[in-house]
Amino acid sequence: MYNITLIPGDGIGVEVTQSARKVIDASGIKINWEIQEAGSKVIDKSGTPLPQSVIDSIRKNKIALKGPVTTPVGKGFRSVNVALRKELELYASVRPVKTLKGVSSRFDNVDIVVVRENIEDLYMGIERYVGNDTAESIKRFTKKGCERIIRFAFEYARNNKRKKVTAVHKANIMKLTDGMFLDFARKIAEEYKEIIFEEMIVDVMCMNLVLKPEQYDVLVLPNLYGDIVSDLCAGLIGGLGIAAGANFGENASIFEPAHGSAPDIAGQNKANPTAAILSGVLMLKYIGEAEAANKIENAVKKVLMGQKVRTADLGGNSTTTEFTDEIIKYL
Repeated sequence: MYNITLIPGDGIGVEVTQSARKVIDASGIKINWEIQEAGSKVIDKSGTPLPQSVIDSIRKNKIALKGPVTTPVGKGFRSVNVALRKELELYASVRPVKTLKGVSSRFDNVDIVVVRENIEDLYMGIERYVGNDTAESIKRFTKKGCERIIRFAFEYARNNKRKKVTAVHKANIMKLTDGMFLDFARKIAEEYKEIIFEEMIVDVMCMNLVLKPEQYDVLVLPNLYGDIVSDLCAGLIGGLGIAAGANFGENASIFEPAHGSAPDIAGQNKANPTAAILSGVLMLKYIGEAEAANKIENAVKKVLMGQKVRTADLGGNSTTTEFTDEIIKYL
């Protein structure tokens, strides 16, 4: 029996995490789900979208499955996601992006893993007004942050039999910050002779990804570029609705879909739960339940290839519940 924190989130988060839980439970893995509420719906009760009880639960259980949480734009609480990553020091975001047969895409051979530094860079939120007509943000990198995310990417490549790591940067302009990131990438690459290393300026990287994504394997990026490029990569395989994600630290890990909370369709039973279910697959692999993870992953692939049961974003008219139940049939 595993003790795992479940954070439904808000918007469609409640629906997609319910689907993921239902599929994982159907696989036969015994989990005691410790449900913790976060997001806009708990502000009135707790005075914050991120109650301390959520953080305490993750610290205790070490692992969480999380749904998307709405972040106010331009005002209010900065971000539940950012706050969780900072509080738990979840320094590495991992997003595998792989073509799935049956999902409409311009490409049929994408297999990329985006490794993003998760708590430094502009997302540290160091902002201020300078006078009445100027606002500035501080872009901050540390040697510790650069070294550990780059080493994480190379270790991931080695452990998962990946052949190449590409460090993505803008060191031609950001000489000190991105320059530090690139220097560490070059040095650490020397320790992994069996892995091909290359470096790429971020704007060139974006162009190449939409031209020939099949030439890339593992990408390692600072926080801001990683946020943007990971969504771009999701677009290469059909969208965020099928993009799983995970965040790793030394003492805790959170698994969550890459997409947002989509409040406009919340409660309508039409959200695509694939990304949440595949995030659950990543979680099961992480805790050593590879057999159950592979069963679920294969069931998802069979449903998508069948093309009979699919949600609206995938060109169908099935409900979230119908799609989930179809996956369970294949288990």
